[in-house]
Amino acid sequence: MNWKKGLSLAVIGVGALLAGIDAAAQQPSPALPALEKGTNTLAIIDPASLQVVARVPSGPDPHEVIASSDGKRAFISNYGGDGSMMNIISVVDLVARKVAPTIDLGALHSTHGLDFAGGKLYFTAETNKVIGRYDPATRRVDWVMGTGQDRTHMIMVSKDLAHIFTSNVGSATIGIMEETTQRGGGPPPGRAGAPPPGPPPEPRKVWQITNVPAGRGSEGFDISPDGKEIWAANAQDATVTVIDVAGKKAIQTFPVPVAGANRLKFTLDGKLVLVSGLGKPQSPGVGNLAVFDAATRKVVKQLDLGGGSAGILMNPDGLRAYVAVNQGNKIAVIDLKTMQVNGQVSPVSQPDGLAWASKN
Repeated sequence: MNWKKGLSLAVIGVGALLAGIDAAAQQPSPALPALEKGTNTLAIIDPASLQVVARVPSGPDPHEVIASSDGKRAFISNYGGDGSMMNIISVVDLVARKVAPTIDLGALHSTHGLDFAGGKLYFTAETNKVIGRYDPATRRVDWVMGTGQDRTHMIMVSKDLAHIFTSNVGSATIGIMEETTQRGGGPPPGRAGAPPPGPPPEPRKVWQITNVPAGRGSEGFDISPDGKEIWAANAQDATVTVIDVAGKKAIQTFPVPVAGANRLKFTLDGKLVLVSGLGKPQSPGVGNLAVFDAATRKVVKQLDLGGGSAGILMNPDGLRAYVAVNQGNKIAVIDLKTMQVNGQVSPVSQPDGLAWASKN
């Protein structure tokens, strides 16, 4: 081989290798994307060092964020709570750390809650009283379902994709949606006559929706790891409602000692429940975060995080929780064994939605 040609190939090979190393170095896995509502940016945080490694524009009025299953993209709901009637979801390329093409939702407005399941993005559209599903592969909304509820706000989708749960703030309910099989073959109910000739219609999938009364301002909610209970934080009532999933009914409501309770999360082992509040504590000793024993429903810890708090995220190792201290411009790190703050990310401008991004 000509030595010049060989040297050129070697240089190309080294360049390709370095490019690959650089891309791998940029890939934030794992990473903690956090919304900064004060500056309309997405902060990409290294959860090991608790340092912000990059900031990317998030689009206007960002509220919630979720990462794709491969950890490469972050999807951001642009709410339009100021009356601007936004109909977009912003996207950030977490590998390149730059803005990706925005999702135009057309007639669907005021997206808020997000979940990513089965390779697709699920979202709520409050103005339209619907939930929708966006397929990143085809770049289109491929499914929409009405809820009939006011301010359908947050959303969670089961792993089997056959169950969807929403909180409906204005209607004070938690929606439980279940996909079932409807079989045809006979006349419609209440009408006499034989079924039409020919083979019976093929079974089809339909959704059944049960809206379970919770409390006023029911917003943040979570499902116990065993799938048996939903806990919903009722901001206006300062209560938590526990719902039996199988029975689709509320079984208990009790007070929560944080003002404006708006987010709630189970620990991964299902033993504890964290509830954060955006309101100002009304008395000494009452903080912005309450920790409940899931079995006894009793408060086991209260923490003053230094400001009204919002988003809660559990670390996949089950040892830490991250809490967005919106009014303290920081993210607090909670040691779930000692129930103490053992770190923080600061400054972060009015943090709210938090997500976890990791390559699978």
